[in-house]
Amino acid sequence: MPDRIPSIRADQYVTPPNWAIQQRRLIDLMNQAGVFYASKYVRSDNTLIWKDSWPGMDGSDDAYESFWTFPLFYLVGGSEQIHQMSRQLWDSITWQFTEYGQIYREFDAYYDWMHHGESYSYLYYLGLCDPFVFKDRQRARRFASFYIGEDPEAKNYDPDRKLIRSPLNGSRGPRLEMSREDWSTHRDVLSNYPAPYEDIPGVETEKANWNDDETFTVILELLNQRMAKGDVPLNLTATSLILHAFSYDNDTKYKKWILDYLTAWQKRAEENHGIIPDNIGLNGEIGENMNGKWWGGYYGWYWPHGATNLLESTLISGCNALMLTGNTDCLNLARSQQDLLWSLGKKQDGHRVVPFKHTDNGWDSYRLMPSNFPIQLWNVSESKVDLERVNRLTDSEKWSKQIGGRDDNGGWFRFVRGEFPEFPEHVLAANIDYMNQRLEMIENDDTEPETWDVHHWQTRNPVWPQGLLQLTTGGPTAIYHGGMLNCRIRHFDLMKKRAGLPEDVSALVDQISECRFRLQLINLNPISSRSVVSLAGAFGEHQFKSVTAGKRTISIDSKWLQVDLQPRCGITLEIKTERFVNSPQYDFPWCVEEQMLSPIQLRTPNIDPGSVPVGG
Repeated sequence: MPDRIPSIRADQYVTPPNWAIQQRRLIDLMNQAGVFYASKYVRSDNTLIWKDSWPGMDGSDDAYESFWTFPLFYLVGGSEQIHQMSRQLWDSITWQFTEYGQIYREFDAYYDWMHHGESYSYLYYLGLCDPFVFKDRQRARRFASFYIGEDPEAKNYDPDRKLIRSPLNGSRGPRLEMSREDWSTHRDVLSNYPAPYEDIPGVETEKANWNDDETFTVILELLNQRMAKGDVPLNLTATSLILHAFSYDNDTKYKKWILDYLTAWQKRAEENHGIIPDNIGLNGEIGENMNGKWWGGYYGWYWPHGATNLLESTLISGCNALMLTGNTDCLNLARSQQDLLWSLGKKQDGHRVVPFKHTDNGWDSYRLMPSNFPIQLWNVSESKVDLERVNRLTDSEKWSKQIGGRDDNGGWFRFVRGEFPEFPEHVLAANIDYMNQRLEMIENDDTEPETWDVHHWQTRNPVWPQGLLQLTTGGPTAIYHGGMLNCRIRHFDLMKKRAGLPEDVSALVDQISECRFRLQLINLNPISSRSVVSLAGAFGEHQFKSVTAGKRTISIDSKWLQVDLQPRCGITLEIKTERFVNSPQYDFPWCVEEQMLSPIQLRTPNIDPGSVPVGG
C-alpha cells in the first residue's frame, strides 16, 4: 500500500446532472441484465447450455467473448456478483472447451492471434479487477512461457530469428500442418469470403466454395504449403499476453521479449521498403513460402480481411511497447502503415478512401479509413502529429451518429475535444437501447441449443459497458482483438476495497489535452459520504503531478489520488499528469493477504518417454 495517498475533500453541494443519474441507472440495469442473461444460457455449474460435441480448432474464443464484458463492467462499477460470475464462467468455459478438444492446459491448443486476442482480453480484465488472485498470476506466467521460449512442449518461438513459427499457435506449439478437421466448423463461413489465393486452378477468386470437398482439398493443400509455416504480423498481438504476465511482477524478461519482437517486425518493414510484409518463412525470409511475394499471408494484406488486422496488430504491439518504455517511437510501425495507406488513397464521393487489400494486380478494395486507428494513436501519444492523423479524416460529421458500437470511439473523441457536448447522454442512451434489444432477443429465444451457432450467446449479451468505460476512465474502448486498456484514470471503492466506482458515485472525464484532463465526480447519495481512490492510467503507468479544484491548485507526485465526497456533493478537478513514467502493474491501493505468494514451479513435461533412464 502507498505510504500516503494525496486526498481532497469535496463538500460543495451540486444538483446532479443528467449524465450522472443515467450512469448509475445504467449500472443498476446491467447488473440485473447480466444475471438474467447468464440464467438463460448457463447451467448451475456455470457451463454453457449447448451441444454435446464440437469439432475443429474454432469456438472457445466465441464462448469467452460472450462473457468478457462482465469483468470490464465490474471495473467501471458493476456488482461483486458480476465479478464472481465472470471468474466462475471463465473457469467453466475453459473446462468445457477442454472437453470439446479446443483447449489444452487451459489455453487454446492452437489458433490464430485474432481469435486468441478475442479470448484472452477476458484475462487482462480479470487482472485489473483483482491482481491478487493466485491462479490468475500462475496462469499468466505459464501462458507467457508458451511464447517466450520457456515451455518445452509449446515451441512457438524461434529466439534466434525472433519469429513465431506459425500463424496457428498455442499450448501445443505451432500448427505447421492443418488438418481437414481443424477447419470443419468454418467451411460454411469461409464460403462467403474470397479464395485465399488468386491462382488456385478451377477455383473462383471472388468466392471459393469451401463446402465442395474437391475445392476444400486443393485449398487446404495450398494453405499448408504457403501459410502454415512461419510468422505473420497478426502474431504481434501476442505482446498483450506477455504484457499481462509482466503486469503481475514486472519481470524484465517479458519486457525484453516484447521489445525484441516488435523490433524484428520493424526491421522487416524497413527491408520491404516501408511496407510490413505479411509472411515470413521459418528461415526468416520475406515471402519464403509465397514465391517471394510480401503479400498473401494468413490474415495479411489479401485474405481474409486485408489491412484491418495488420493495422490492429501493429497498434496493439506499439501501445504495449510504449507502456513499457514511455517512448512514443514505439508507435512508428503503426503510424507508418496508416500513413502508407493514406498516401495511396484517392478521392471518392467527396471523401478520401484508402486501399485495404493488396492483390496480385496491386492495391485494391478502397474504403474510408476507420477513425479508430488514428484515434487510438492519439489517445496514447496525445501528440500533435497523431492529432493531425485524426483530423485529416473526412467523415467526422458521421461520428456523432455512430456511437455505442464495438469500435465506435469517434463520438468520444469529439466529446473530449469539446466538439460534441451531448455525447454522455447519447452514448448512455445508446447502451441502454443496446441492452434492451438483447434482453428482448433473450426473452424471445425459444430455439433448441443443438441448433445454436457458436456465436449464439455473444449476440445476446446485454452487458455492454462501452459508454461507461469511455466516460469514467477518459479512454476509448480497447482495440477489440486483444488490445490492452489505455486510459487516463480508473477508480476504486475505498470502503469495499474493490476495483470500480463506489455505489452512488458517477464519474466523467470531459476534457483531454496534452498531459491534462478534467474529471468530474458526483456523489448521488443524499445521506452517506463516499470515498473514491483513483489510479493514473489503467495500470498506474502515469503519474499525477497537480490537481486544481476551483482556484486552488495542489502539487502532488503520486499515481494515486483520493477524493472524499460528502453526501449530495460533487467536484471538478483539472489534473496534470506525466505519462508513461511508471512500470505498468496490476495494482490496488491497499494491501491484500498472501499477495506475495511465489508461483508454483511447473514440472517439466516428459516429451520423449524413451529418454528417461530406467528407474529415473
